[in-house]
Formats: sequence, structure tokens, C-alpha cells
Amino acid sequence: MHSRTSMTYSKFTDVLISGDQMKLLLSILVLGALSMNVAVQAQSFTASGRSALPDAPSDRPFWTVENKVNVGILAALIAADAVTTQRGLNQGLREMNPLMRPFVTHGVAGQAAGSALGFGAGVGIVYLLHRSHHYKAERITMRMIVAGESGFVANNIIAIR
Repeated sequence: MHSRTSMTYSKFTDVLISGDQMKLLLSILVLGALSMNVAVQAQSFTASGRSALPDAPSDRPFWTVENKVNVGILAALIAADAVTTQRGLNQGLREMNPLMRPFVTHGVAGQAAGSALGFGAGVGIVYLLHRSHHYKAERITMRMIVAGESGFVANNIIAIR
């Protein structure tokens, strides 16, 4: 008598793989995954004893002079955007930003709510970048937000003249 092995067709390799070969392949994959898991668990990330490196400062403060100035400039630009947007709406112009349109069509109160949400979102994103230690991205993002808001204000001023 001969033993009959089952044959499996692999559509990825276009070859027939016998049942014994499949068992061998699966056992190799399982053992490889288990050995990687054991190696990761055995690795220690805590330093024992004294470290040769000095203690680094824990965090940079968020409210540096640069951030205070940038947030102040952003607040002033958002206020200027709100004023020029309301003036443009009074002259018969239309809000082009589809996200802010529902807010600004409800008058000054809606404009204030939309502006506060936009301001909070901008500063919140910058703060999240700061907390995740992406300091360069934090500075770049704040400057891009200020530049974008400057462009909106300039566009509003040109449109209402």
C-alpha cells in the first residue's frame, strides 16, 4: 500500500504543493512568528544601573515667545477675516468657504462661533504637534496657518473695495 497525500494547487506560484510540503511550510511560518514574538518580549528597554547619558529636559514649553506672538497674530487675522467677511456679506457678496458658510449666514454670532472653532482647531493642531515632539512641524504648521489666514484677509479686502 502506498500513502496518498493530498495535493493543493497554489494559484500564486502555479505549482502543485503536496500536503507534506504544506505542513512543512506552515510549521516554518508558525515557528518563525513564535521566535519573533519571544525575541520582542525578551528585549528590555529599561536601563539597569546608571546611564552614561545625562538626563534630558522633559519637554519644551508650548507658550514660548514665538508661539505667543504667532497665536496673537492668528487671533488678529481671524478677527480681521470676520470683520471683512461680514462687510462683504452686507455688500451682497457670498462666503466662498463651504465649511464656514453655515456659520457666517447666521450673522455676527454665527461668525464668532465659526471663527472660534477655526481658531481652536488651528491652535489645537499646533499643540498636538508640540505634544508629540514634532517641534519643526509645529513651527511650520503655525506659519502656514498664519500665511493662509493672511491670504483670506487680503482676498476679502480686495473683494470689498
